[in-house]
Amino acid sequence: METIYLKSLGGAGTVTGSKHLLQTPELTILVDCGLFQGIKILREQNWGPLDVPVEDIDVVLLTHAHLDHCGYIPLLIKNGFKGKIYMTEPTAELTKLILLDSAKLQEEDARKANYHFYSKHHPAKPLYTRDDSERSFQHFYTVQENTAINLSDHIQCEFKPCGHIIGACSVAITCFDKTIIFSGDIGRNKSEVLPINDFFNKADYLIMESTYGDRLHDNTNVNDSLQHWINLTVENHGNIIIPSFAVGRAQELLYMIYHLKKQKKIPHDLPVILDSPMAASATTIMVDYAEYTAVDKIEWASIVSGVEINRDYINTQEIIRDQRSKIIIAGSGMVTGGRVLEYLKHDLGNSRNTILIVGFQAEGTRGRALLNHSHELKIHGSYYPVRANIVELTGLSAHADQSELMEWIGKYKIPPKQIMLVHGEPPALEALRVKIQTDLNLPVKILIKDERVEII
Repeated sequence: METIYLKSLGGAGTVTGSKHLLQTPELTILVDCGLFQGIKILREQNWGPLDVPVEDIDVVLLTHAHLDHCGYIPLLIKNGFKGKIYMTEPTAELTKLILLDSAKLQEEDARKANYHFYSKHHPAKPLYTRDDSERSFQHFYTVQENTAINLSDHIQCEFKPCGHIIGACSVAITCFDKTIIFSGDIGRNKSEVLPINDFFNKADYLIMESTYGDRLHDNTNVNDSLQHWINLTVENHGNIIIPSFAVGRAQELLYMIYHLKKQKKIPHDLPVILDSPMAASATTIMVDYAEYTAVDKIEWASIVSGVEINRDYINTQEIIRDQRSKIIIAGSGMVTGGRVLEYLKHDLGNSRNTILIVGFQAEGTRGRALLNHSHELKIHGSYYPVRANIVELTGLSAHADQSELMEWIGKYKIPPKQIMLVHGEPPALEALRVKIQTDLNLPVKILIKDERVEII
């Protein structure tokens, strides 16, 4: 019998740093290669060695282009990885964009630390540079969805769309006589801009995300909620600030706002400003790969034409000084950095304004603090009172909720021998584990970081 081992190097017991290692007699495969984000104790793990020699990894399979799944790639190359990294075409283009932006931020942080002498390292160095990111691109190999790829004599893989963002996929690895599926991040059953999820229907082992394993999304029509808060804020002569992930969420918001204007449900002349160079570039990629979306290129062009795109940071203060009510979409999605901080410094303290939270907010982030009703927010060393309306629109989440995760498992005609849960905080992991065992009577294990599990 050929023995296979699974080990999570990240994304176990947390929603960040996803890296899942499959050790087989023929290949060692890494599924996802993400950075840790959020609280300091997590971020510090990016600087430590992996629990496996990098040169032992033969192949990387990338499910999608979010930083917590792809952001460690330049370090992997820098530390000695020589193999191929497989992903879909949109994922490849978005990953290049995200890695260059990540490297730029790393370099800027190091420069600031050296200038202000607040790092314990002298000199402070970036985790990786733009050159490191660019060197990693030569390892990228694009694949077609729903097409088997031979990785070695007895190992194949296949990518199948999972609806999280454009190009995002679950990955099935057929290894000798076993089928092991990595869910990646599973999207909603219905999306404004992405096609309906596709599904595998056979697996021996299922490694599955559980971001919202302990909750159900609000069934209120998200377009109605968005319309309500926009109109209420405009009536109060306030601004709508939406911290948004640059890839996926920003484009879905632009689509929805465009249609609310088209249907005359919100003011047609209300300015919509996308203040994020990365989101602007991601929107261009979305248009270029429109065939991977549920929207055609002509409609995407109409959507983009009604948006004021700000690429230059110097213009942000001018936008802030503009007294008109407006919708601002800016990064970062968890309010950990980016231009949204400048808008919050100005608008958080005014009850006329509305801050719309439209995505998952990890522990330790400013976004989570806002959802937890914090009375003040620390930004760039100063505290700002929170008097604006803080509204969470869970219907815009790109992650499936508990019922949708259960439905996803239910698509398997032959139930898996074992389900292993990753990419969730402890309450979500435990709630989903109990739900699966109770309702489906399937064995479930919550993976622990660096624990080696034998696939029997």
